[in-house]
Amino acid sequence: MSTPASDASRLDTLTSWHADWAGLRVAVLGLSVTGFSVADTLTELGADVLVVSESASDEYSGLLPVIGARLWTGSLDTVPDDLRAFAPEVVVASPGFSPQHPLIAWTRAEGIALWGDIELAWRVRDKVVRADGSSAPWVLITGTNGKTTTTRLAASMMVAAGLRAAPVGNIGVPVLDAVRDPQGFDVLVVELSSHQLWYLSLQTGPEPLSPEASVCLNLADDHLEWHGSFEAYRDAKAGVYTNTRTACIYNKADAATRIMVEEAEVIEGARAVGFDLGIPGPSDLGVVDGILVDRAFLEERHTSALELTTVEDLAARGLGAPHIVANVLAASALARAVGVSPAAIRTALDDFRLDPHRIEVVAVAGGITWVDDSKATNPHAAASSLAAYPGAVWLVGGLLKGVDIADLVAGRGARAKAAVVLGADRAEVLAAFARHAPSVPVFEVDGTETGTIMARAVELAAGIARDGDVVLLAPAAASFDQFSSYADRGRRFADAVKQWIERAADGRHDADPDSTPGSSP
Repeated sequence: MSTPASDASRLDTLTSWHADWAGLRVAVLGLSVTGFSVADTLTELGADVLVVSESASDEYSGLLPVIGARLWTGSLDTVPDDLRAFAPEVVVASPGFSPQHPLIAWTRAEGIALWGDIELAWRVRDKVVRADGSSAPWVLITGTNGKTTTTRLAASMMVAAGLRAAPVGNIGVPVLDAVRDPQGFDVLVVELSSHQLWYLSLQTGPEPLSPEASVCLNLADDHLEWHGSFEAYRDAKAGVYTNTRTACIYNKADAATRIMVEEAEVIEGARAVGFDLGIPGPSDLGVVDGILVDRAFLEERHTSALELTTVEDLAARGLGAPHIVANVLAASALARAVGVSPAAIRTALDDFRLDPHRIEVVAVAGGITWVDDSKATNPHAAASSLAAYPGAVWLVGGLLKGVDIADLVAGRGARAKAAVVLGADRAEVLAAFARHAPSVPVFEVDGTETGTIMARAVELAAGIARDGDVVLLAPAAASFDQFSSYADRGRRFADAVKQWIERAADGRHDADPDSTPGSSP
């Protein structure tokens, strides 16, 4: 079955909330927070909606009849007969559905329009308009690491300037929820995963997404099992710059992001704006003598710079790690691109705090500092953590997602005081240490019970660490092998540290610092 030409022509008219969506047959794949926001939006528009999901929580499945959508649940290893019979004109997929998924392959083979939630949100962005009749501009953030921190930073800077701004997208709040907010927004600050960007690359409508400003913070191996190759992952990330209007912001310390900007199709007049921790050129943001400065968004940029904040002030607020300073510069560039003043940026930074599980100091006791960076779910993120805490006792391992950890171990990992290895893919981590960092003592947590893993890891780390040391949880891997999320992993780490400290105070430890490396005694 192919989508008739008349249907395709109709889809080209659906670029407004006020277009005629009535009766449009749409299959929504997945019923998570994103899938429900899609179904809720489409039923409000009058479309005929069938939600297809392997399973559904009582919360969402109970709401579907209320909003007027139907639900099919069951195995998605093959295309359900109910979906074929429904004959959708459009399929809107949740980001978890990879290009290789049977339903995605069927949709594309049949010539059915395939959208993600971001494309739908862009098409209906005019539900609520500003006083001048325009819809809120979008700024886009992606990258292998630092997306959520940068998104929150940029939104807080815009709010400090008096703008009504919403951090949305991959950060956890669906863009469609913000688009439909009756009060409206002045700016939408949209965090995009590589999955969402892949779906966005399929856009064929007459009004493709066109952000005011955009940034890819960095690029490193991640999600290779979803995309199929690093090249496909890179191409998806590069799409963040497409049709940018004002500023394409890139990381001068990461050549891949500069190349993305050079190759991007942008709106005439869009500028390339770089950032890094060095002295900035006349179209960059950077650091001069410990001062973060803007030399991009001012008329006298060839001779002057605007002070934003200082590294010392950021460090006093827990924002002094080099990769966090880089996030601050990227967010400042996004904020400056939409007219936020340096004073408002400083105000926002005065009150900003990192989310939990991002290089968070959870305890200092007995001269040992315990740091939770459970959010470091890939080697690139863990490398930044290890750079902030060189010589740490490193808790590493989890689900590697097809990514090779060898370079991280050979580089940053070789400087660790010791490594405590956990997780389903720990064999690969142990092999990397044996080959690339054989002088680093390595201890293995070979348990599989979620409730005991962190207690054992903390016990081993405490037996190694001494006064002045840091114990760093920076797994370089996803958490879903043994924990429900990176947050669950981080909470269990913090709880285990607290319990260890309490037992130490009571003299109840049976620590064994002389345990044999390579095993969990």
